[in-house]
Amino acid sequence: MLSSNDSTHAWQSLPEAVSSPLERLNHMLNQDAQWQAFINTEGIQKSVTIGVRSTGSDNTILVSVEPDSRTFVSTGPSSKADFCLVAQPEHWENFFSSTPKAPYTSFVGIQACVMKFDGMNIVQDGAGVQGDHEEYSQFAHLTTRLLEVIREGLCGPAFQDEQIESEEDYLTGKYIFMQTPVWGKSKVFYETSGNGPQEIVFLHTAGSDSRQYHAVMNDVTMRSKCTMYAFDLPAHGRSFPGTNHIPGNHTNTEEAYVGAIREFIRILRLNKPIVCGASMAGQVCIAVAIRAEEVGVGGTIPLQGCDYLTMKRQFNDKSPIVNQSLFNPDWIYGMMAPNAPLVNKQLIWHLYSAQAYGIFHGDLDFYFGGFDARDRLARIDVNKCPIYFLTGEFDWSTTPEMSQATSTKIKGAKFKAMSGLGHFPATESPSRFIPYLLDAIEWIQKTRA
Repeated sequence: MLSSNDSTHAWQSLPEAVSSPLERLNHMLNQDAQWQAFINTEGIQKSVTIGVRSTGSDNTILVSVEPDSRTFVSTGPSSKADFCLVAQPEHWENFFSSTPKAPYTSFVGIQACVMKFDGMNIVQDGAGVQGDHEEYSQFAHLTTRLLEVIREGLCGPAFQDEQIESEEDYLTGKYIFMQTPVWGKSKVFYETSGNGPQEIVFLHTAGSDSRQYHAVMNDVTMRSKCTMYAFDLPAHGRSFPGTNHIPGNHTNTEEAYVGAIREFIRILRLNKPIVCGASMAGQVCIAVAIRAEEVGVGGTIPLQGCDYLTMKRQFNDKSPIVNQSLFNPDWIYGMMAPNAPLVNKQLIWHLYSAQAYGIFHGDLDFYFGGFDARDRLARIDVNKCPIYFLTGEFDWSTTPEMSQATSTKIKGAKFKAMSGLGHFPATESPSRFIPYLLDAIEWIQKTRA
């Protein structure tokens, strides 16, 4: 049996560590439907070579994609690559495990680990991209699939949660007109389902829309216990841009965000609903709890939320030379649990590929440092607005530790880490998420009573 040091030593030469799938990699890529879908385009007008290696060794996996959609696999020095993914041997060992833990579920996550959640940077000590960074940004989606194929060749197909697909949909959608701070007047799309006594409003993540909650809103137990609402923010998903919108100028602020939630509750005449949302919507759930009387809420459930998060920004998600419909979904893909059903992960990928120019980047103005509640948490009155934090174990953006640290600053707040879930819990594995959600709703009802 290898010792820890021996095991790490075995990963110093990455081509040797993954020699078994590497021998078949050319065939696997040429037979892989996702890889072929990505490279089958006349937009690739010159050969591009991707390198992957461990620090301390220049023995590099080299994967070349030709303009005629052919793929060639070889090994050699990293100088033969246009850009090279580099990580420490122990990082690759964790990444290529059959059951990788956060943040080793993606190469973006590996970088986040090294840079202590400064997750938007590219070059860091021990992990990063060497070579042409612009070309990496253009082909990052290929690197993600390449690494997945190698892992599948090494460990076999990843375990996925079982999911029974519904044959009937219970959601009803319509439009309302809302006047919001910053964004102006907008024609906003929302959906509703259920007829239970507890009203709850779901909020989508940055750069996405409320289709993330369809499985939750179709669930038979949720429909019996709750009357559910979910709306797309102005300029997101199926909602129209606000009157103040100029293509490329979108930004999100606490005033705009809380104002939109307040107006939605007022127009639909909801009676102190619970507000629940993930990521930037998890952050705004904290803001809503602070401003509960103004907004008219009776509880919040922040998913992946904390009182302050800062990350160094990059602009590939708002670039004239990088395809955001490829780059943006690829960047967030590794925040999901590896065990989530593929159809759900592909839905998240699709939603992040479908948004308009600059929407994701502008939403991150709020998520990354624009929201700061560190000196306002004491204003939350849990008797009037109970707050229950839920965070998935696979999220390396807002970690369970970060959410728990925020919850401990609020007298009477509740926190629970969610096993087998990541940054998009309502979409990834609804069957895992809904029991956590129901517990949170019940706790809020008892606490508020």
